[in-house]
Amino acid sequence: MANAQPPERGRPPRSKRTPLQALIYWTLVLGVWGLIFLVAFFAVFAVDLPDTSRLYEVKRQPSVSYLDRSGALIAVRGSQYAPPVNLDRLPPYVPKAFVAIEDRWYYWHFGFNPWGIVRSEIYNLRHKGQGGPLRGGSTITQQLARNLFLTPSQNYRRKAQELILAIWLEAKFSKKQILELYLNRVYFGAGAYGIEAASQRYFGKPASQLTLGESALLAGIMKGPSRYSPVSSTDRAARRATMVLDEMEKDHFISPEQHAEALKSPVRVNPVLANQRAQYFTDWVDDQVRTLVGEPTEDLVVETTLDLPLQAAAETSVQKGVAAAAAQGVQQAALVSLDSEGRIRAYVGGVNYLQSQFDRATQARRQAGSSFKPFVYLTAMEAGRTPETPVVDEPIKIGNWEPRNYTGQYLGPITIRTALAQSINTVAARLASEVGTQNVAATAHRLGISSPIQLDPSMALGAVEVSPLEMAQAYAPFANGGTLAKGYGIERIRTAGGRVLYDHGVAPPARQPVINQPALAYMISMMRGVISGGTGTRANVPGYDLAGKTGTTSDYRDAWFIGYTGGFVTAVWVGKDDNTPMRKVTGGGPPAGIWKDYMTQALPRLKVQPIPGGDLPEADRPSAIDQLMEGVTGLFRGPDAEAPPPQQPQPRRKDDPPF
Repeated sequence: MANAQPPERGRPPRSKRTPLQALIYWTLVLGVWGLIFLVAFFAVFAVDLPDTSRLYEVKRQPSVSYLDRSGALIAVRGSQYAPPVNLDRLPPYVPKAFVAIEDRWYYWHFGFNPWGIVRSEIYNLRHKGQGGPLRGGSTITQQLARNLFLTPSQNYRRKAQELILAIWLEAKFSKKQILELYLNRVYFGAGAYGIEAASQRYFGKPASQLTLGESALLAGIMKGPSRYSPVSSTDRAARRATMVLDEMEKDHFISPEQHAEALKSPVRVNPVLANQRAQYFTDWVDDQVRTLVGEPTEDLVVETTLDLPLQAAAETSVQKGVAAAAAQGVQQAALVSLDSEGRIRAYVGGVNYLQSQFDRATQARRQAGSSFKPFVYLTAMEAGRTPETPVVDEPIKIGNWEPRNYTGQYLGPITIRTALAQSINTVAARLASEVGTQNVAATAHRLGISSPIQLDPSMALGAVEVSPLEMAQAYAPFANGGTLAKGYGIERIRTAGGRVLYDHGVAPPARQPVINQPALAYMISMMRGVISGGTGTRANVPGYDLAGKTGTTSDYRDAWFIGYTGGFVTAVWVGKDDNTPMRKVTGGGPPAGIWKDYMTQALPRLKVQPIPGGDLPEADRPSAIDQLMEGVTGLFRGPDAEAPPPQQPQPRRKDDPPF
């Protein structure tokens, strides 16, 4: 008892808080700390918020529309905006589709959904590092804030600013106004911004005419415009659209009957986008637009030389031809058609643009093989030879190089006409040596080859790297009466308002003769023989005046057929991108087959005339004996007239094409 302390005087005992008092107390404490946190949050993240006065500004890359020679739309590049659409003018299921899949609590939150954010963060933590897409948890209002004012970068500062701006939008605008802004400004892929532009781009109709299925498809794109594109990812886009319809029914936005009817009604995408026609060509001319008129500052219309029906036939023929020759190792192909003035009418840079955007029509450089020989023979004709000039097919050695024929055998005395028709290597090599490889190179450059040409003796057999476009334009003088025809694809560039910025026809290049008579008539006559009884018989289309040349390179790495009629030439190449050998593929095989399939469709549309300048004087016409000799040698050489021989121990250069 001595140690007991007396109670403290003047302080009553502390009474315990009631539950209600405790609730009020802790609510006030948390409220004060919450207010402090919000002040600090806004102080930290609101200091560098973007200027919201830019709300109604639209900054975009101008669009460039490409038209074919008849005015049909080929493609649209760049961004496309359309006038904003009033929400009341849209079918009611259009905005409901976006709410159902993007933000089902849209009408109940104040700019952000705390539970949605927490749920997304939990999902992201569980799936971190698994390679799949992460969830954002953003509401429609947050997405609008990001699209209007912020960058898409993923960091906490941007997310915090997005939340602040979303709250500001909710305070300033009604839910209807926010949803209307969202639909008019969001990106739908394919260069389309806003629901009106997307409807026009994907379906060729105004947004006011969208069906339920089309609305669901557009709403589904929001998760990833490239991943869920109805053009490049049709099946994935369809599954996503079905999910949108399911959510709309679950939220009672549509009835089960509407849901079932939408699933039964097919959605058809604009054929211009769905077909992806002429994308290699569009890439090629798109680069040239900037060179001709500078960087666009307004929407442009580019009128091109392309003929869409011919383009469709060319793409189909290339795809069929490559598929048919796949067992022989053919993986890729290119095709270029141009007319007598150099206007490119069809342009195929590969089998499938969506799988590979590398353009083999202009970007690839491949050895020409025997398709280069016409430049050798033309040089010889200009030096005084004629098709009936006698030559001898026999072993020949030029320095350390010994060109050979594929059989290892030789035909002896023949004419130049037979040598070209049957693609005899020894004769071409001898002629190039006699007239000079530098003169052969000058001839090729004069006709339209722009790539460097090496002067080694093997160039006579096509050890020269060229593109299909170069070969097409270099053969054009044989088809148009002997004048240069540089390939081009743009006729006119104008603004959307009609102001002309460039016109190819205002100052066209002067017609420059590059082949004179009688050399032109000699070459046409001999190259007709390639198709009528030589290595290119597979390319023959009965009833038309045709001429051309096959080409195959060393170890079957490249195969060509370049053929022409009056005022129209087409070059076809097949091979592999890695430059490895195919399986005995010659120019007279798949390339000639693709050429024939395409030209069979093209020739009736073109209404072509006989090849100009191809009439030989009576004295220069082939004799009956020479015609018989062509048939005999053709039978002797067999159907694969350009096939190289088996490997033999005789000396051979690494870059020596066998024919």
